[in-house]
Amino acid sequence: MITDRKFVLVTRKTRLMELKEKYCTLGQAKFYLEHLGESFDQYEDEHQQFLAVKQNVQRTLFNLGRVLELDRELLPTYLFQADDIVVVLGQDGLVANTLKYLTTQPVIAINPLPALFDGILLPFKPSQVRDIVLATLNQEVRIQAITLAEATTNLGHSMLAVNDLFIGPRSHTSARYRLEISNASEEQCSSGIIVSTGLGSTGWMKSIITGACAIAGQNNKDSKPVPWDEKSLTYAVREPFPSATSQCAKVFGRITPRNHLTLTSRMPENGVIFSDGLEQDAIAFNAGTVATISISASSGSLVLG
Repeated sequence: MITDRKFVLVTRKTRLMELKEKYCTLGQAKFYLEHLGESFDQYEDEHQQFLAVKQNVQRTLFNLGRVLELDRELLPTYLFQADDIVVVLGQDGLVANTLKYLTTQPVIAINPLPALFDGILLPFKPSQVRDIVLATLNQEVRIQAITLAEATTNLGHSMLAVNDLFIGPRSHTSARYRLEISNASEEQCSSGIIVSTGLGSTGWMKSIITGACAIAGQNNKDSKPVPWDEKSLTYAVREPFPSATSQCAKVFGRITPRNHLTLTSRMPENGVIFSDGLEQDAIAFNAGTVATISISASSGSLVLG
């Protein structure tokens, strides 16, 4: 053992494990998929490949220091220590899910299956784990700061987002709220609002802009990714509906350190705020709730080598 620092290895269930949970046994899952004409082999192969990589990474980390494995589902309840070194082994989304529960801990992101995962947020291969961990311990790595979004409410709730925040209806219905930004306000009716960070500018926000440009007959070739550490956020109102009681003048814009977005819910029920696609970890956004969306004072720290 080289150090007494703790390495927190963050993983998530493979698709095979999720199928087993859903159908209780692998036999049942296999029967169901093959009955529909789906091959079960791809799920088994992916699972075995991931397990082999995880075992090698675990072995490497155990030779360097103390190791704790943490499943994604436990992230909201786990208390990270200030000197933890976090190693994420999984998809790009797992990196985002992890960063928002940290403060200043460095994140080393490993791509276990490069043939399956894009790896935009996964700069390292499993074979590089030992070298990059040692370099991190010796403070010989470059750290990329990542701007986070934050939602706070008048009820005392708060939530961070690495990629994006969603504010709107829990199901496919209309959201009603008052939007305030840049000393202007209006009542709106829409299918919700997306607030994107620089990191999230190539994700959900990009799809919204692409769709809007296509509908308007415009080319979005000039839409460029926002730097991950830029101190601004982008908001977009999804499917805004103009009516006698709702307006659509403020449906797209920037949130800056001096220019927050304030939303007041007009929905009696089923209003929610969630971040980075984790709907189960949501804040209620019902009538009387006032949410302020701003740039967080906290930021993520991603090791780039």
